Amino acid sequence: MKPIRACLLLSLAAAGVAQAQTAAPAAAPAPKDDSSLTWNGITLYGIVDVGVQYITHGVPISDYFPAGSYPGPAKGNNASVTGITPSNLSQSRIGLSGFEPIPSVGDLAFVFRMETFFNPQSGNLSDGLKSLTLNNGKTLSQQSVGVDTSVAGQAFAGALYAGLSSPTYGTLTFGRHTTLVADGISKYDPMGAAQAFSIIGLSGFAAGGGNTEDRRLDQSVKYTAKFGPVHVGALYKFNGSNGGANTGVQGQLGLDFLGTGSVDAYYFKMKDAIGVSSLSSAQVDTLPVGFSVSNSLSGTISDTTSYDLMASYGLGPVKLFAGYERIKFDNPSTPLPVGFVTIGGYVLAYVNNTAYDNEKVEKVFWGGAKWTTPVQGLELTAAYYGYKQDAYAGGANEGCSTSVSGACSGNLKAVSLLADYRFTKRFDAYLGGMWSGVDGGLANGYLNTNTTAITTGLRFKF
Repeated sequence: MKPIRACLLLSLAAAGVAQAQTAAPAAAPAPKDDSSLTWNGITLYGIVDVGVQYITHGVPISDYFPAGSYPGPAKGNNASVTGITPSNLSQSRIGLSGFEPIPSVGDLAFVFRMETFFNPQSGNLSDGLKSLTLNNGKTLSQQSVGVDTSVAGQAFAGALYAGLSSPTYGTLTFGRHTTLVADGISKYDPMGAAQAFSIIGLSGFAAGGGNTEDRRLDQSVKYTAKFGPVHVGALYKFNGSNGGANTGVQGQLGLDFLGTGSVDAYYFKMKDAIGVSSLSSAQVDTLPVGFSVSNSLSGTISDTTSYDLMASYGLGPVKLFAGYERIKFDNPSTPLPVGFVTIGGYVLAYVNNTAYDNEKVEKVFWGGAKWTTPVQGLELTAAYYGYKQDAYAGGANEGCSTSVSGACSGNLKAVSLLADYRFTKRFDAYLGGMWSGVDGGLANGYLNTNTTAITTGLRFKF
């Protein structure tokens, strides 16, 4: 049996089929389960998650955006949509992880992880930025799902890192990582950052400290450790050049308490955070010479600072979750030029470095509960999510609270329910729904201000 596993693993690795999402700590040793695909400390793993979704107000499903649909409020939502959607409960992915002990230096081990994201309904690599370029020049009513994300068609979009790990001293790795805040949201979101049932899972806005491209960071070094009940973490993103432009820093401090409780605080400072959008028809018509419509986008640049507090507590079969984040946006201290290349090789044909002449502040908060029912294998989850934006408009709109400007104060609210039934260790089925709506400045330019999505599907993990 072992030679068969070895051949399967090596052939897939040679074909370049490897990747996954935010998941198991790098320090975890290779699984010892006889049914796992592990050979000489290298494990092949993955998830295939696909289902059917109905949305009351939406746009056509994308073959490339990681979630396929956008079951939350979006500007172009204009009609009911029904279709096959990928990665509703977990991001579909395939990956390799490695764990090689180094006996000569105590409990130290070499570790690595490489993860690929794919959309099972289309067979494409997940690429949110391509979903945006496909909408270049189109009116809202003509657009399909197009959303900014940290997943931009990279061969290893989920993660690609290597380093050293020790149960005593912690894990230090180098490469492309999920942020500490993203790890925290996966841990403390009652829906586990599920893209069909969680606003903070669907959008990387919170996990990226205000910009979804920063949910994962290239050229970064990450350290995590647990010392008794205390958990700590640090992350630094390099820019590969001189100066502080496009660098980021994160810190984490947390504590386990009362047996079933856990709490973590996070700090995230990102310079030249990039938020991208599709080109308008006017921008397409005036696209600078040398730029291609197929890979050009419009970018808004900011320096962002976020503070987060997240907690959970278990009460027998019920586990409670809560989180709060405060995000501040300022104009970038180092403006980025037209032609700057962002993740996935996409190019900023238009750049706005002055969107936040008045500082913008947005708060994100959530709470919920997960109940492990007496029915074996059945879990029920309920969650509430909210965004609150303070007004930052100037001039005649200063202090506004209507939808006249995107800089007016506004709110986003979402409620979701989920039933998940596990047939076996690796296979489960789910059914749930999410209602969400926006008002004030967060509803600026929206064709519909609320939507409901009902989703059912199947998930297989190996």
